[in-house]
Amino acid sequence: MGLPALEFSDCYLDSPQFRERLKSHELELDKTNKFIKELIKDGKALVQALKSLSTAKRKFADSLNEFKFQCIGDAETDDEICIAKSLQEFATVLQNLEDERTRMIENANDVLITPLERFRKEQISAAKEARKKYDKETEKYCAVLEKHLSLSAKKKESHLHEADNQVDNVRQHFYEVSLEYVFKVQEVQERKMFDFVEPLLAFLQGLFTYYHHGYELAKDFNHFKTDLTISIQNTRNRFESTRSEVESLMRKMKENPHEHKSVSQHTMEGYLFVQEKRSFVSTWVKYYCTYHREPKRVTMVLFDPKSGGKTGEEDSFTLKSCTRRKTDSIEKRFCFDVEALDRTGVITMQALSEEDRRLWMEAMDGREPVYNLNRDNQAEGLAQLDVIGFNVMKKFIHAVETRGIDDQGLYRIVGVSSRVQKLLGLAMDPKTCADVELENSEWEIKTITSAIKHYLRVLPGPLMTYQYQRSFIKAAKLDNQEARVTEVHALVHRLPEKNRQMLELLMKHLATVASHHHQNLMTIANLGVVFGPTLLRPQEETVAAIMDIKFQNIVVEILIEHHEKIFRDVPASAGGPTSLQPNQSRRRSTDSKAPSCSERPLTLFHTPTHSQKGEKRNSAEPPPPVPSSANCNSSSNSSSSGGSGQSQGRTPRHSLTSNDGEPDTRAIRPSSLLNPKSRGSKPTSATSPSPTSPRSPSWPMFSAPSSPGPTSSASSDSSPVSIAGRKARALYACKAEHNSELSFIAGTIFENDQNPLIIREDNMLLLALELFGASSLGDST
Repeated sequence: MGLPALEFSDCYLDSPQFRERLKSHELELDKTNKFIKELIKDGKALVQALKSLSTAKRKFADSLNEFKFQCIGDAETDDEICIAKSLQEFATVLQNLEDERTRMIENANDVLITPLERFRKEQISAAKEARKKYDKETEKYCAVLEKHLSLSAKKKESHLHEADNQVDNVRQHFYEVSLEYVFKVQEVQERKMFDFVEPLLAFLQGLFTYYHHGYELAKDFNHFKTDLTISIQNTRNRFESTRSEVESLMRKMKENPHEHKSVSQHTMEGYLFVQEKRSFVSTWVKYYCTYHREPKRVTMVLFDPKSGGKTGEEDSFTLKSCTRRKTDSIEKRFCFDVEALDRTGVITMQALSEEDRRLWMEAMDGREPVYNLNRDNQAEGLAQLDVIGFNVMKKFIHAVETRGIDDQGLYRIVGVSSRVQKLLGLAMDPKTCADVELENSEWEIKTITSAIKHYLRVLPGPLMTYQYQRSFIKAAKLDNQEARVTEVHALVHRLPEKNRQMLELLMKHLATVASHHHQNLMTIANLGVVFGPTLLRPQEETVAAIMDIKFQNIVVEILIEHHEKIFRDVPASAGGPTSLQPNQSRRRSTDSKAPSCSERPLTLFHTPTHSQKGEKRNSAEPPPPVPSSANCNSSSNSSSSGGSGQSQGRTPRHSLTSNDGEPDTRAIRPSSLLNPKSRGSKPTSATSPSPTSPRSPSWPMFSAPSSPGPTSSASSDSSPVSIAGRKARALYACKAEHNSELSFIAGTIFENDQNPLIIREDNMLLLALELFGASSLGDST
């Protein structure tokens, strides 16, 4: 029920009903006044609370911004960089949000508190003043009226007339005050509808602006939030694999601490107690000692962990001799005496145990301790990168891609160990490999995938080799993504040919697996977690090496994502024009530093004579594709078919072309080069990848003839090959390392009409020449 209207005409009547209606308006004004007063108080408290909240959030944001993640290792992955940057991103969002809140708080005084206080002061307070004036005039009018009415009629007419005029004046003033008061009361009642509500609306609008700003920030933050979620998941996955590796290393350290003792750049280091004589009293002081073998320098640092880790001054001397201290000559155990070149007297030291003393003695006598750094070598010989290995891998991959490419958790779910060993044993055995039917339900997909991983794990060395393991890790630590891909690309083409071919086979398969990640849930990152530690396992098992597993995973991710470019194209850093021959090996310019002999692969480039072609044709053919198990005995087939090749007689020149009519640029490699250990024994099939493919790193050398006389072409593989009456063109530039070698540029023509051209086949001197008859020198190469 609303308030009754106040009529101005009622002011003249001043009836009790009018007074009641006026009273109800006054009560409403009192209630409104009290409510506004409490609202202003609560509003100020709210603003103060918002200020305190903003201050707390800003302090929280400052704490986030100041904290910096320190990751283990000398570099961080992209995921770790994203996570480390997340705290600063959070702080930025909070600071931005609080800036908007500050603006809202500053506006709250202007749009809420001040208008309410002004309404209460100017309107309600004015109504109260009008009420007081109305009440005062009411009392005055009533008093004058009562006094006037009490006058006697016997008074003089002039006196009565004056009294009537006075009453009329008072009544008129009372009516005017009454009208003003009624007008003011109704005005306040009407004004509070907008003067009171409008500031509240403005304050809420400020709140909505603040929350909308937060919504916009959330939208802008959504992209980073998605990347951060993926990085967190990838980091968690890497953590699980890293944690298991660290736990495994910890258990090995507990079981055999001496076998896993850390090997540093120093010959020996550890704690020793040194005897010091002071005032006829000898004391034993604990030092951390380091011995460098080359300068024979011993460094001692006073350090006691019990004293809070305080480090004393460093003392060093040059070792002259080290003598074992006899037990009966001193009451302490595990002691030995050390003499220095740059100080007098004997220094007596005490080791921590008998074994520790033995190690110190051996180190100071120049004998290095032997550590079992890599237990994976125990598996050497179980698997090799040979024909059988390639055939088995192709067979396994074919089975996975045809039977279980969409299985969830492919390569993550591990097969039963006994079944995996059985499958790998049957598949690797030439006698039983043909009987292995992977299409049979007997072999589960998880068993086949586990066999693939186990095969790669038991190779004598990791597929990407110990030699380049650190180089791949450094490539993954580069800041620029494109630089990482370029460096990995170059490193892949420095791998041995068989390793690179197996790696290409595997990466193409993993790319296929990753293309079905919506079904099998195996993304490129997940596959990197699975295969990184296998393909790039370190030679020394340490915590630092385990911390680099995340970078091993990144390398595998790069190989999968860019496998077409990496394995198809020769990296630009390989140098040399590629227009000379489509499938020639990578080479360096003449001003590059020639590699050591150990860096040069056993590669011999020459065209065999007509008599040699028939003998070596079968051994030089590459193995056919192996989708089935029938090819597992290809090595025996190639050797058995060699006899038929010998009866073919002379082979015409055009027989050196492939089936599609293009020139066959594959080099003919003697069997002794394919397998150096088989020299003089049964021939080995040429199943290795072509040494002249554009992915093969080679540093050929042209050697001066070791003897002027001709040599028979029918000599053994280890003998020089003589080719008389021929001309040769150098395919690559070459820089000599010794006086007995020649330096020449690419395209140089060598004539050998007088003396036969000698090709030496050994580890020291290699030849990279294209040989052809004098009459065919102008033919295209």
